[in-house]
Amino acid sequence: MTDTMLYIDPGTGSMLFSLIMALATTTVFVGREAFIKLKFLLSGGRARKADSKRIPIVIYSDHKRYWNVFKPVLDEAERRGVDITYYTQSADDPALSEPYAHIKAEFIGEGNRGFARLNFLKADVVLSTTPGLDVYQWKRSRDVGLYVHIPHTADELLGYRMFGMDSYDAVLLTGEFQGGYIRRLEKLRGEKEKDLAVVGSTFLDGMRARLGTSGTHPSAGGRLSVLLAPSWGKDAILSKYGGRILDALLATGFDITIRPHPQTLSSEKDIVGPLQEKYPDTEMLHWNYGNDNFPVLERSDILITDFSGIILEYALIFGKSLIYADTQLDTSPYDAAWIDEPVWRLRILPEIGVRLDEADFPNMRELVENAVRSEAQRRNRERISGEAWQNKGRAAEAVLDYLVAKQQELSHAPEAGVSGGKAS
Repeated sequence: MTDTMLYIDPGTGSMLFSLIMALATTTVFVGREAFIKLKFLLSGGRARKADSKRIPIVIYSDHKRYWNVFKPVLDEAERRGVDITYYTQSADDPALSEPYAHIKAEFIGEGNRGFARLNFLKADVVLSTTPGLDVYQWKRSRDVGLYVHIPHTADELLGYRMFGMDSYDAVLLTGEFQGGYIRRLEKLRGEKEKDLAVVGSTFLDGMRARLGTSGTHPSAGGRLSVLLAPSWGKDAILSKYGGRILDALLATGFDITIRPHPQTLSSEKDIVGPLQEKYPDTEMLHWNYGNDNFPVLERSDILITDFSGIILEYALIFGKSLIYADTQLDTSPYDAAWIDEPVWRLRILPEIGVRLDEADFPNMRELVENAVRSEAQRRNRERISGEAWQNKGRAAEAVLDYLVAKQQELSHAPEAGVSGGKAS
């Protein structure tokens, strides 16, 4: 009886944590602001002195999978001698084992433990790829001057859960076209305009450099290598087609690799588990869950997917053919729901790939071979690359330039203007 009375389900626990954190944060900051205002008045309104406990630049990563976004920036900071604090919620984040002299990498704990640390952070600038700031457990700290979002994809940035970027003060863009979508959302929601800067893509730059040094990986046994890499959710390939698409692929005689979305491991075990039992690894079929997707992308000759962000990595870096399944993305939970037109990534699909209907399953081999040979789609992929991925090869330098400039601005700001306000 006692055990039952003390049980709190995870959802309720998360809500209680958010409530407690909100109350604690408010109490702490009300007292802190009163002290700051008093000190400001007593000093005659002079600019603030350097705060030894305040961190100039913080990079926050909620998972080690985003190491490819942040590593180029940290490497550039190390090269220039710029001090950066890197917080991660992955205990095995590669940053923790890097022999940096100017980068302080720290594991701040998973889940609520890490968020509690972030919610009381004192820093000038915070860079992160994590959406949902001030929406879920991660709250804005009033002692952070500027929150900067850096994307981990080169699409239109409307695939975040609703309001995912709203509380950021600035967004770094891979291509100028993304800024138009952000401005439309801000206008529709009556929000303050964020600072936007086109810097390029650190992770795409890294992949391109890696492609130039990795050598070639021919298909197994001379067969075409097909990569099936769906997204997750009820509209994704494995949820919609299940074993039917796997049967069609196996009938081609090609080498098949299935790489489910990482979220599948926690959210769709009931879908993927039975499929993996029915279709175990064989000479012609392989399941791939590696943290690094580069080897399977490079080794494959063609990608089959739905609305996954992997489309752009594949098309922009490798320039290879792709087939996209005829699945309908339910945009209602996402920022895309605010835009009354197909999102950019879905609009360009017919230009860079071949559409797949379930009626095409019996002709899968012919469909794959025709897609691999399409010159028109290859030229379109080159054109799209220039639109979505600007400043190629120089993103890390541009990102660090931006962070350093903003930090210097904030470090010379009057004390009364230190705290950043919500960008809405």
